[in-house]
Amino acid sequence: MTSSLLAAVLAGFGTGLSLIVAIGAQNAFVLRQGARGHAVLAVVAICAVSDAVLIALGVAGVGAVVTAWPAALTAVGLAGGAFLLAYGLLAARRVLRPDPSAALTTTDGPDAASARRVVLTCLAMTWLNPHVYLDTVLLLGSLASDRGDLRWAFGIGAALASLTWFFALGFGARLLSGILSRPKAWRVLDGLVAATMLAMGGMLLAGA
Repeated sequence: MTSSLLAAVLAGFGTGLSLIVAIGAQNAFVLRQGARGHAVLAVVAICAVSDAVLIALGVAGVGAVVTAWPAALTAVGLAGGAFLLAYGLLAARRVLRPDPSAALTTTDGPDAASARRVVLTCLAMTWLNPHVYLDTVLLLGSLASDRGDLRWAFGIGAALASLTWFFALGFGARLLSGILSRPKAWRVLDGLVAATMLAMGGMLLAGA
């Protein structure tokens, strides 16, 4: 690997990581599922593969099409905002009316139906968030275009950053299992999730 190619990959990795690390709806969801040990691999895979697809579209130049059709982002923003508000209200309900057995969910095996719900929720959380398109398709796509022939190396670096982050967040959350063996700790985590989802949902609806 030449130095210029490696530099492009590292630049993409650093840029992608800086965009994804901020606490948001998707990260809060991955953190909660990781702490529960519930369909973690599926959630991590959905988030990482979705980011890789969107980054590839941005590098390929699809960002120009999205910019030319702002109504699409508006529609996604309305749907995503409503979804995040609903999810945030459910999390807030868990804070106000905690399940006494919540601490056991870090070790209980999920059934197939609940796993499907997690997958569908993760897909909605990812693809109904217009910020994902702005960060991946538009911003990373435009930054990659400045790299010329090395734009795909930049995109690969950004995709690797996404995979690294979600893998670390999803599976690293299991380190919190000792703390989350207490129901009160789940109320704190659900409070964080609720605040994040409600704030993000409100901003999406206000900006749509």
